[in-house]
Amino acid sequence: MRRARTYSPQALNAARVLGLRIAEGRRERRWTQAELSERAGISRVTLGHAERGEPTVQIGLMFELATLVGVELFGVPANQLGSIVDRERDRLALLPAHVYRKRGKADDDF
Repeated sequence: MRRARTYSPQALNAARVLGLRIAEGRRERRWTQAELSERAGISRVTLGHAERGEPTVQIGLMFELATLVGVELFGVPANQLGSIVDRERDRLALLPAHVYRKRGKADDDF
């Protein structure tokens, strides 16, 4: 039996916002759920879950649906996402490759 996953309110709200924006983009294009689901290669039921922002929908699918209806991801036009990827990789390269758990306080009482 699958264990139910608990999500933070912030994660749920983020999924709902993205789902609502997908629904809005679809309606602005005057596409039916059947048309968008066919373009995305998914069922109408799955599209309904996505538009409601249910967190069980795969993130890649949410991003694909958003792209199909013209929703800007991360607040930038789609053609600028590549430069953001490069910038984030550069920033990540400046951080340590491995992170270790902090150890207890050193006993320096001699």
